[in-house]
Amino acid sequence: MQIQDYISAGKIASEVRENARKKYYVGSTLLEICESIEKEIEQKTGKCAFPVNTSLNEIAAHYTAEPNDDIVVKDTDLLKIDLGVQINGYIADTAVTVCYDPKYDYLVQAAEAALREAISIIHVGTKSSDVGKIIENTVKQMGGTPIANLSGHSLEQYTIHAGKSVPNIWSIGSFSFQATEAYACEPFVTTQEGLGLVREGKIRNIFSLATRKRVKDDDANKLADFIWSKFNMLPFALRWLIPDWDEKTVRRLLEKLIQNKIVRSYPILVEANSKKVAQAEHTFIPQENGVRITTI
Repeated sequence: MQIQDYISAGKIASEVRENARKKYYVGSTLLEICESIEKEIEQKTGKCAFPVNTSLNEIAAHYTAEPNDDIVVKDTDLLKIDLGVQINGYIADTAVTVCYDPKYDYLVQAAEAALREAISIIHVGTKSSDVGKIIENTVKQMGGTPIANLSGHSLEQYTIHAGKSVPNIWSIGSFSFQATEAYACEPFVTTQEGLGLVREGKIRNIFSLATRKRVKDDDANKLADFIWSKFNMLPFALRWLIPDWDEKTVRRLLEKLIQNKIVRSYPILVEANSKKVAQAEHTFIPQENGVRITTI
């Protein structure tokens, strides 16, 4: 476990997230936001661990800008900015919700408070179910509904979701946090009218390699090799391929790789009652007497 790489990635991610928190995005396109944040990560000598997610309103997660994306942020929008930085494959994953409508400030505050309360009880040996319980209780006390089927996750080198889930509600079955692992905790909060669950949407614009197997298409194999050389097994966006590949061609080849299960695609995740969602997230490493938050 390369703690220093986790810490270095976290320092960059924290700085970029806080800059994003302060900016006024009304009138900006999602493409402009994604590209500016990704550029800032690179300027700070980090690499993107995944495409910046700019999920609006009822979209809880997994929306990143399409090439030439012209969706514009309005002053009634709830914008979740989820960003990741990697150093030698060791990842810092963090998120902030930007809200310009005071009516939904309580959702942002509930997500932030739940994250703060959850991390305050974590140390080596803490059970994940206890974290879910405190997130659920905090969110409900502040007038929100936690999203039950979204969770935080363990992290490993070049792997964002490494097998363990950090729940956002109390749940049966749990694991104990270990000092040898890094984790992301990310409460998602919707309104009391929300169902508290997400469903898959039709849009899929984030991808990752699933395997290094070959297909019977030289061009598709070349694209798979290119993806591996650029991103390893980490997620990527279609727009990241456009500088090196013709858009029409790369869409066709990407679809072939998806059909052959060489590449997986990630659908957007939408609140099941189409109610607005807020998110907050930190990456941390448990210690005997607390946690080291890498993205603080």
